[in-house]
Amino acid sequence: MAYSFEDFARDSNVSRETLADYQAWSALLLKWNRKINLVSPTALGDFWRRHALDSWQIWPHIPSKAENFIDLGSGAGFPGLAMAIGCKARGSGHVTLVESAGKKTSFLRTVIRDLALPVTATTERAENIESKPYDVITARAFAPLPRLFSYAQPFWGEGTIGLFLKGEAVEEELTEASKTWTYDVEKVPSVSDGAGYLLKVTKLQPR
Repeated sequence: MAYSFEDFARDSNVSRETLADYQAWSALLLKWNRKINLVSPTALGDFWRRHALDSWQIWPHIPSKAENFIDLGSGAGFPGLAMAIGCKARGSGHVTLVESAGKKTSFLRTVIRDLALPVTATTERAENIESKPYDVITARAFAPLPRLFSYAQPFWGEGTIGLFLKGEAVEEELTEASKTWTYDVEKVPSVSDGAGYLLKVTKLQPR
């Protein structure tokens, strides 16, 4: 049986207002995906597990004092827009979405406007964004860890936490990343993918 909106409402235990934001995001994605390929039709049919739940699972790991977020390779907003919906619900915080494809950025800006989210979406490559520390860096399906760390490092400060969604190749990626980077990592089993993990990375430094 497919994972439904009701399943997401139960598992996330978020407010009615937050659920409404997720529903609006889903409706806009469905509408836009007919014109531009934001996500595959298969993945779109499994929105509530593969996208909503997968992105939302990061939020409980956000430090309470975190205010500045950056999401690398945002695509259709997973997980960056979920972080923004969380910030809206708690009444503080701002998210920067980094997406190099202009059509995808146009979609992101439509969601941001319609949902009144605390977000800036920029049509830039990650390496061209101003280098400054953020409290939280997120990414999903953006790049293998060694390269992802290279993109993330300019935004890393002393207290930064990286929250990265990874699939079944996570051990190989961690081994490869350890050759050129030092870091602390906690692996949290994914709630949406039996083979996936949420990586909580701190103290990232090049070797």
